[in-house]
Amino acid sequence: MAHDLLPLFPLAVVLLPHSELPLHIFEERYKEMIGLSIENQSEFGVVLSSGQGVSAIGCTAAIQDVTKRYPDGRLDIITIGRRRFRIHSLDNEANFLRGNVEYFDDEDPSAPENVRTQLIDIAGRMWPESQFDASDRELSFRVAAPITDLALRQELLTSRREADRVRRLVAFLPGYADRLLKINHTREVAPKNGHSHIAVPLDEA
Repeated sequence: MAHDLLPLFPLAVVLLPHSELPLHIFEERYKEMIGLSIENQSEFGVVLSSGQGVSAIGCTAAIQDVTKRYPDGRLDIITIGRRRFRIHSLDNEANFLRGNVEYFDDEDPSAPENVRTQLIDIAGRMWPESQFDASDRELSFRVAAPITDLALRQELLTSRREADRVRRLVAFLPGYADRLLKINHTREVAPKNGHSHIAVPLDEA
């Protein structure tokens, strides 16, 4: 099977399809990579980077807008998640990392209507300003967009069944909502109790 050579951007981020990701580009190798993406109107891959290396599963990012160009070549851009891929091998011949990747879609994009409805009900109470469509075949990715838990996001990205992702979110979101309330409460009271230096990272939610 033929694989495409895709420029890769390792980050402490999990990009999901349909999610926006703003980026500040300052390293020379990534200035080059993003410059080529802009010139060729092509996508690049975002992969989760950790102490164990980069994840084998990532998502391509398409550049929606260049919001600012700096005199030294730095860029502020807005990207959006597009296609999921699996890395089969890495290539270090360019100034930036590339991967031989295979793109994939869901094996089964369907999910039971009652579970979709349950997910929309939970998400609607958590994010009342958002609108979700029960007929969306990738509803799970749209609901997961505000979630900061990297392990959960990577799990959803890897899954090839919409029903599994929807059920996972139905089980995950109530506890996540409770953790967010505790974090927000901590942030509100910290300046009042003499410990304004305390910060609770959202990634711990």
